[in-house]
Amino acid sequence: MAQLSRRQVLLATGAAAVVSLAGCGDDTPDKKDLDRNRAGAMEKYGVGDQFKATAPVTFSILYNNHPNYPLKPEWLFWTELAGRTNVKLDPVAVPLSDYEQKRSVLVGSGDAPLIIPKTYHPQENSYVSSGAILPVSDYLDLMPHFKDKIERWNLQPEMDTLRQEDGKFYLLPGLHEKPWQDYTLAVRTDVLEQLKIPSPTTWDEVYAMLKAMKAAHPDVIPFSDRFGKPNPAGNLLNMLALAHGLPGAGWNYQPTSWDAAAGKYVFTGASDGYRQVVEYLHKLVAEGLLDPETFTQTDDQARQKLASGKSFVISTNAQTLVNDYRPDIAKINPNARLGKILFPVGPSGPVNAASRLENGVMISSKAREGKNFVAMMQFVDWLWYSDAGQEFAKWGVEGTTYTKDASGKRTLAPDVNVIGLNPKGSKHLQKDFGFYNGVFAYGGKLDLVQSFFSPEELEFQKEMNARKPAPWVTPPPAPLSDEEREQTTLWATALKDHVTQNTLKFALGQRPLSEWDAYVSELKGKSAQAYIDLVNKAYERYRKNHG
Repeated sequence: MAQLSRRQVLLATGAAAVVSLAGCGDDTPDKKDLDRNRAGAMEKYGVGDQFKATAPVTFSILYNNHPNYPLKPEWLFWTELAGRTNVKLDPVAVPLSDYEQKRSVLVGSGDAPLIIPKTYHPQENSYVSSGAILPVSDYLDLMPHFKDKIERWNLQPEMDTLRQEDGKFYLLPGLHEKPWQDYTLAVRTDVLEQLKIPSPTTWDEVYAMLKAMKAAHPDVIPFSDRFGKPNPAGNLLNMLALAHGLPGAGWNYQPTSWDAAAGKYVFTGASDGYRQVVEYLHKLVAEGLLDPETFTQTDDQARQKLASGKSFVISTNAQTLVNDYRPDIAKINPNARLGKILFPVGPSGPVNAASRLENGVMISSKAREGKNFVAMMQFVDWLWYSDAGQEFAKWGVEGTTYTKDASGKRTLAPDVNVIGLNPKGSKHLQKDFGFYNGVFAYGGKLDLVQSFFSPEELEFQKEMNARKPAPWVTPPPAPLSDEEREQTTLWATALKDHVTQNTLKFALGQRPLSEWDAYVSELKGKSAQAYIDLVNKAYERYRKNHG
């Protein structure tokens, strides 16, 4: 559920670009005329209040149907939600594999449901110019919990990265109290013990560890990674980019990066930091430490190599470690042990490069004209942003799916299982009840986000949260105009393809690193400089108009 990403910038340069939550674009004449749209709305609704419509209402919602827990009309989630809020949700179910394409078709045709979750910024950008989605920043007064969390958690700089040229934002993102860095490397800790080397804490130490593993096991390529499709070495590239002060790469490809020292945006794939990433990958492959098939193999192939002892290191998050790798290994080598290492530190220092924003909700413009519009915004605010709504979406119903002790600690009911916490449980929190559903459950207070974490994972997160937030994670706003966005879209695919293809060639030794400058020139020939010039122009314009 979580998404790897960026957000916080060295505000010595970007502070002038920060616009307060209640800043320009958030108070329009449109707000004054909501008298005809208040049917079902609560007259008094504030922080801590349970939302309940004054009469039964139904809202359509685009539903991302996950194959691990396919939608069931009889889920307790639906009936309990209706009981608490007087709201019935009418889901338009779309398979996970087709979600983005189907969403685009529905929004473009004007047939989208009123509530459109599971949207990752900047996916909303393509719907702004058509007027198909609502500028939700105009209606924050209807959402007290959303406003409260942004103000209490100082999320305004992150929110400003979502603003368009008009100063408004069109996406209600999931909000985290603290950054959540989930992905890192899993390492065979029993092998580390045999070699008498400590768990690596930096990418240089990862290299030294792999060298030691290779020396002791010449027939093994110690690091064979998963997440190789559709972006070659997707997670590995992203982690290395974050460690080198870049906002993302691989499966979190980001075409532009904020250069705080220069006070401008640069093209990520042509930057010095990205060159260092490519050089590191090349070194690992050239010395037989990283499996060349990392860039193309399936996840199952990578898992099989780890389980059979053909590799010792792989990308992981908390769930894949517990649900995939450890059971895989236990079937073949019961004495092997695998653990997450702390996210390795790179040239950018010991920082937490995770974002505090997650995927979020778009609202169809059609909703604004409905008689229940105010009630709907109050409902969205309660379910996705109130403490009570977030706990409900994640844990379910106290006394049925979980219990809570006097200290507030939650425990799954004895017969309910999820992510292996109650292996003997005959019922599944997601599959049988509809809770902990990626459409509804994300973000929240640290306690809630970590409430399903094992002691091992809690220790990992404690160490990660002790690190400072990465200063480049929140770049200053640089929203493009419709014309500029159309122009950059024409360039974007060819540029991304060239970066991806040549990253692979450099890493595998199919293109010598001495040709880096030629590669940068090729990017300029594909309009990389023109792309960056437009972004910097947008940054200067926004700073001037909204600073």
